[in-house]
Amino acid sequence: MDKRRDIAREIARRYCTLSTQGITTLANILVPFKVAKGEKLLKEGEVCKFMYYVERGMVRQFYYKNSRDVTEHFSYEGRIVICIESFLKQNPSRLMVEALENTWMFGIPHDALLDLVETDKEMAQLYRRILEHALISSQEHADSQRFENATERYVRLLKSKPEIILRAPMVHVASFLQMTPETLSRVRSSHVD
Repeated sequence: MDKRRDIAREIARRYCTLSTQGITTLANILVPFKVAKGEKLLKEGEVCKFMYYVERGMVRQFYYKNSRDVTEHFSYEGRIVICIESFLKQNPSRLMVEALENTWMFGIPHDALLDLVETDKEMAQLYRRILEHALISSQEHADSQRFENATERYVRLLKSKPEIILRAPMVHVASFLQMTPETLSRVRSSHVD
């Protein structure tokens, strides 16, 4: 229970301040997961039944389009990963989640969280803040794809989330930035850090 309480404190620190009771309430529903490098935490067609907080490691969300592997999102220490449409609707996901490293996570179960949201203002506020964070992050990434050139996208990622460039395979980084690995290589070599 101590580990779950520590994780609940970390989630509260990052997303929404919680009282001691709120920390305990959140800790009580957390479910630990260990995912080996290369393992899929969520496969296409499965329902996303958890929001996952990454304690250690890195995962990516991705999908296939025209037989191409497209990376949509990376999560690593201190961040939440959620296939938001599947989680909210409890419908099968078109997205998949794969561990890029051996990863330790704590899941916040959909049903237990929504039960709490109905009766607990702190949990409702935490839920809202996590969803807001996920939506803003998604919008920022979409805007970057729409309005920035390849170099600007790379520089933004390098400044805002250098862990991704340092730890993720470049083929996935290129996909995330919507460029070919060759373009990413040219951008990286021409950009002086």
